[in-house]
This record gives sequence, C-alpha cells and structure tokens, in this order.
Amino acid sequence: MELAREGEPVLDDFASQLGDTEKFVDRLETKVLLSGENDRLNAIVNIHPGAGGTEAQDWAEMLMRMYLRWAEQSGFKTQTLDYQDGEEAGIKSVTFNVIGEYAYGYLLSEAGVHRLVRISPFDANKRRHTSFASVSVYPEIDDKIEVVIEQKDLRIDTYRSSGKGGQHVNTTDSAVRITHIPTGIVVQCQNERSQHKNRDVCMKVLRSRLFELEMDKKKADTQAIEDSKLDIAFGSQIRSYVLQPYRLVKDTRTKVEVGDVDRVLDGDLEPFMKAYLQTRAQQTTAR
Repeated sequence: MELAREGEPVLDDFASQLGDTEKFVDRLETKVLLSGENDRLNAIVNIHPGAGGTEAQDWAEMLMRMYLRWAEQSGFKTQTLDYQDGEEAGIKSVTFNVIGEYAYGYLLSEAGVHRLVRISPFDANKRRHTSFASVSVYPEIDDKIEVVIEQKDLRIDTYRSSGKGGQHVNTTDSAVRITHIPTGIVVQCQNERSQHKNRDVCMKVLRSRLFELEMDKKKADTQAIEDSKLDIAFGSQIRSYVLQPYRLVKDTRTKVEVGDVDRVLDGDLEPFMKAYLQTRAQQTTAR
C-alpha cells in the first residue's frame, strides 16, 4: 500500500494478494462454523439415483464426480467402498469414504435430494428432462466409540462381485452384503479382493449408520438423515441444478444461487457449504 501511494505499479500484485487473503479468511470463517459433535470425523457418502432409469443413473454419477473433485481440491482422500454400474450409463449406487479432518462437517450440507434439469443426452428428440438423486452422509465412527451390534441381528450374504476391480475381484464370491434386521439397514461392499476385507468394510459402514441413527433419535432437530429419506422426487430436493432453459444452481434451504453451473459440478461447493453452516449456527444460537 505504501508503494502504491508513492506511485509504484504494484496495484495488480496488491489485488492478487488481497484476493488470496480474502479466500484464506473465508476458509477460516467456514472452519470456525464446524462445531458439530461429529464434524471432525471422516465421512461416508452414499448416492442413489431416483426413478428415471438411465437419465437418473447418469445424474448420480455426475454427483459422484462432483464430490470426488471437491474432495481432491480440498485435500481429502477418498476410498470407494461399493460401486454398482448402471445398465446403460451412470451408476445404480455408490458408497465411498472421504478421509480427512472435518470431512463430515463439510459434507453434511449435501445430505438430501438433488434435482437436475437439462436436455437429455439419452433422448433422441432432445427433450428437457428432470432427474433426481439422493445423497446420504454418515460420520465414520471412531473405534473408541462403542456401538453394540448383536450377531443374531445380522443376516450376511456373499455373492460374486459385479463392479469394477482387479482381475481377481470377480472370480470368487468375495462380495458381502449385511442386513441389520431390527432396523432394515443394508450395507454392502465388493471392492476388496477378499471376503474378509469386504466384511470388515461392511461392519464399519454399518456401525456408522447405526450410530447416526441413534444420534438422530436423540436430537429431534438433526435433519440430515431424515432429509435423505425423503422421496427422490419433486418437492423434496435440497438443491436444483438447471442447465436448460437457463443455467443456475440454487439451494432451496439457504437460497444461495450460483450461475456458473460447470464450476459447481467440477467441485466448487464452498458457497453452499458455508451458507449451510451459517444457517445451522444461527438456528443453534436461536435455540
């Protein structure tokens, strides 16, 4: 600033440094808002397409890419736990782990139904289609937290993997599906080569889902899990992504709007996550 006052040509450098500082402060402010009980934990993310076949399955895969890109840009590691290809394109479902401090706190804002409006690439008549997909987010529970699971409450099935994997992953009945009978929760994993490893991953996911279910019962104001149980259809979405007839991403809870849809789909979720955390903090203060 002193050099600028003296007439030195430093304004461009100053503006650049100011922009970097603003981004740093913005990230710091967002982190201050991550004060939830489980916000520091890793996250387990599950994506399911709604009704609509190939169109919805393609949208689910677009969401998966968006979150993986966000994780990469934010310095988080990811691990695919279960992946099921769509029949023609996209995915039938995917479950993956996002590993890093505050992963759950950030991603909790994404739990719910996401709506896409676009000209369908699968429609020969180039008509506009609306697709839905649900995103569920659970905290990965630390081994120090005890979650009691009775063996008699479990039904364990094994089957041959049909997803992506190494050359040996599809040659044996290594995939595992575990059903928790009292709650009806079903988890599965087919990405590891051995049945034993797949079972361990399933139990980790099951523990996390049962813990979150119990937390949800104790906290009537926690809506993250309930939002993900809404019908994957009109009126239940938390965010809309419109590619036609105009381009806009709008969060129906916080009213945040971003016109650069491509940037959002490429993983820039900061405006939505920060607005959600601010709203949560305001609601907590009001109570």
